[in-house]
Amino acid sequence: MKRAILAAVAGVLAAFLAPAAAIAADVPVGVTASPLVSPTCPANAQGAACEIVLTQVTAYETLRDGVANPDMIKRSGVIVSFDLGLAGTSLITPAVLASLDKTYGGPPEVQLTVLRSVGTPTAPAFRVAAQSAVFMLRPELGTVADFPLIAPLPVVRGEMLAVTVPTWAPVLSFELSATQFAYAQSRSQVIKGGASSCDTTGGANLAQLAVGALSSYSCSYPGTRIEYSALEITTPPGFIGSARRHRVRGHLDHHHRRHRRSARRRRARHHRSGV
Repeated sequence: MKRAILAAVAGVLAAFLAPAAAIAADVPVGVTASPLVSPTCPANAQGAACEIVLTQVTAYETLRDGVANPDMIKRSGVIVSFDLGLAGTSLITPAVLASLDKTYGGPPEVQLTVLRSVGTPTAPAFRVAAQSAVFMLRPELGTVADFPLIAPLPVVRGEMLAVTVPTWAPVLSFELSATQFAYAQSRSQVIKGGASSCDTTGGANLAQLAVGALSSYSCSYPGTRIEYSALEITTPPGFIGSARRHRVRGHLDHHHRRHRRSARRRRARHHRSGV
């Protein structure tokens, strides 16, 4: 009798705990001790030496606050939004805007990209597994902007979140500790005439702009970080699709409300300044 009672209690507990185990979780991706900020120019790197602009590449962080590969997916799920720290108009003046637009083929824009590793630790290479729509950045300059994804991106364990910049984006913080921060670009390192291809900009657009696009990532940049992070809704075993869709819709509604409030604040600020 005692054994039967224990078995019955165990069965009730299992039935009670099973739904809890299947609840999706909100998981920040790429979030470490350092908060996202709008990049600025260090005192010793003003003017042309202020290298805050990422141009025509896909890139991901290899080290942030000493955490290796902070943007790697730990559990399968969907990415529902991402945040981006953008330098302000005190640095990106109208003259700078016009010059960058002309040099890199258009206004600042970005995509969130899911990368799947097809290389090795000594020869890293990634293929695009999924990619968001293109987001225009000019209205968000000077903010840490939140971008909800109307079409959430599916991700699986081991994939990497990256940012793709078809033109240019002022998203780099630099002059940081080389042992704590680093990122990699979609470039192949070639040494020619004593110069490395990792140090050149302009020329060919090296951004991975389509699902299936493949690139080497042999160019690494220590002491610099990309100001981005994302929010994932994980999908543990047993979590049914309809429940996930309901949760995603709730997040999107929340982000849309935040986006509308932010837009109203920007319009009011511009109105007060007479812009």
